[in-house]
Amino acid sequence: MKRLLVVFLCAVIISALGFGIVMFIKSRTNAGVSLISLRAKWRDGDYGGAYDISGQLLYDRPFNHTALLFRGYSSFYLAAAENDTVQAQGLIDEAIASLRQALLFEKDGGKNLPRIEYMLGKSYFYKDFLSAYHYYADLSVKYLQSALSHGYKADDIPEILGLNYAALGMTLESISSFSEALLVRQSDLLLLSIAEQYHAAGQNQAAEQYLYRISQECKDEKITLKSRYLLGDIYLEGELLENAEKEFRSIIDEYDGSEHAADAYYGLGLVFEKQNEMAKARSEWRKALRIQSNHAGALAALKKSSER
Repeated sequence: MKRLLVVFLCAVIISALGFGIVMFIKSRTNAGVSLISLRAKWRDGDYGGAYDISGQLLYDRPFNHTALLFRGYSSFYLAAAENDTVQAQGLIDEAIASLRQALLFEKDGGKNLPRIEYMLGKSYFYKDFLSAYHYYADLSVKYLQSALSHGYKADDIPEILGLNYAALGMTLESISSFSEALLVRQSDLLLLSIAEQYHAAGQNQAAEQYLYRISQECKDEKITLKSRYLLGDIYLEGELLENAEKEFRSIIDEYDGSEHAADAYYGLGLVFEKQNEMAKARSEWRKALRIQSNHAGALAALKKSSER
């Protein structure tokens, strides 16, 4: 009886060990196949597929480093392609959460560290863009600068840093980053951004040089209009009232009746105000309001003029 009991116990132990070994091999095989599939989806540019597979992996193993990486990466690119702002915000939050968890497991000097920092910097930049309150620009700068210090290189880093610095009111740093970005890729938006920052720094002569380049080369109507409005404002600030009037009138002649003319009418009113011709000034501001009833500048100017 005792021998039978010993044999039975041995059989149970052997069966348990065998089952455990089978399950271990099976889990390792499934993990390998899942990771292979995950990487294949990523290589194919199938961000939705990578997002789904990484989610399945993380359900079973919440701290799987590879799954966290690709969950973060895929969430970011899905957010960038999403037209629904609420959906995009949810995806970008998930990207940041996954990448920050992945960062905890990445030792200093680890091969993935610079790229994680780069993607975190971009994610915080996009989150800042979605929020429109610039609460995250400093975090974007922090991670992008760290990525650079760890040797990461990407053509879009200077431009993103320039936009972050502009949002933070760090004008000189913004100009420096935008100027660096121009060496990589020239664009009309970059030229306008540099002009705006030079204007903010009170260096209007430098700003005018970039605005002139836009006037000669730009094909984008929105950028061209912004540059013309800015040039008009620069003339106003410099008391070059004849030049300012000419600039604003040229916009009105081209866009009269459309919403694009509202700011020009407002600017023209400011010209007349500086010339102490308040009747003409109020007339122009009313024209701006007929086109755009909630034009903040025109409303404030009319209210101020009525209190005199």
